[in-house]
Amino acid sequence: MKSLILAFALMASSLSAGAADMSHGANNFYKSEQVSSERVAFKNQFQMTTVGNLFVPENLKPGTRYPAIIVGHPMGAVKEQSSNLYAQKLAEQGFVTLAIDLSFWGESDGRPRNLVAPDIYAEDFSAAADFLGAQGMVDRNRIGVLGICGSGSFVISAAKIDPRMKAVATVSMYDMGAANRNGLKHGVTVEQRKQAIAAAAAQRDVEYAGGETQYTSGTVEKLTGSSNAIEREFFDFYRTPRGEFTPKGTSPSMTTHPTLTSNVRFMNFYPFNDIETISPRPMLFIAGEHAHSREFSEEAYRLAGQPKELMIVPGAGHVDLYDRVALIPFGKLAAFFRESLK
Repeated sequence: MKSLILAFALMASSLSAGAADMSHGANNFYKSEQVSSERVAFKNQFQMTTVGNLFVPENLKPGTRYPAIIVGHPMGAVKEQSSNLYAQKLAEQGFVTLAIDLSFWGESDGRPRNLVAPDIYAEDFSAAADFLGAQGMVDRNRIGVLGICGSGSFVISAAKIDPRMKAVATVSMYDMGAANRNGLKHGVTVEQRKQAIAAAAAQRDVEYAGGETQYTSGTVEKLTGSSNAIEREFFDFYRTPRGEFTPKGTSPSMTTHPTLTSNVRFMNFYPFNDIETISPRPMLFIAGEHAHSREFSEEAYRLAGQPKELMIVPGAGHVDLYDRVALIPFGKLAAFFRESLK
């Protein structure tokens, strides 16, 4: 997808290679003193282990069941990148929250690593609902889901077939299917799409014969004078101390890069098809005013049934809403889930 990003370059920013823009309170590695955390693991229906961080407010009343929220990380990231921050901030508001690693990423099961499998990603959210519903402190009838970036499309696909997810929110959503089929602003031609599919098919032959696994898309490893604004935006989070996190047993160069042979599976991923069937469960779409991904939240809002709401955050870009606590509307999210899960 690197070629797609290059095709839709914005005005280049002035960030220098290696610099981390920590403005607007960027605090990806926030540690709350108001909640307790626990690493948890559970099986999805593919009998793969999904790993997550469970956050519980310190002031829980014994014998009371609380609403819960499952939080999904950006595509190609891990729970330590954005998800933990959101989960802790919402736990501070009285929710039990669970930030999960999607299968094939982070600490969750799945081989080969970095595989694209949208149906299994959706299953991970249902498995998280299984787990939360079995916890004595959680009201199984008050479980919501929150997806950041690519997980925004995955929670939608999950909620369409799992009515236990009573409320759905997305932040800086990417429709990973449309992004791969059409590119941003529909800038990719059918012929370019066919070329990408052919390249992935050819690589399957290489790997079947014992050749090296190839990866695609994701965040560039270094900036150059020709790096565009989208590349710089992601680089400033994933390749600097601001948001860089390398799961045990992997290398920094693996972060955000799916396997080339599997990435084309997004071509068959249509999360907005039948999105209206989620109604009457409420949906909230949050996007930055200047986000290159804003079109996806606007399209989902257009297609969704009622009740629904679209919130545009003034002055924010796409990655800004990963960790800039002065821009992220945590109050709005808490109010949405509080009302929707009451």
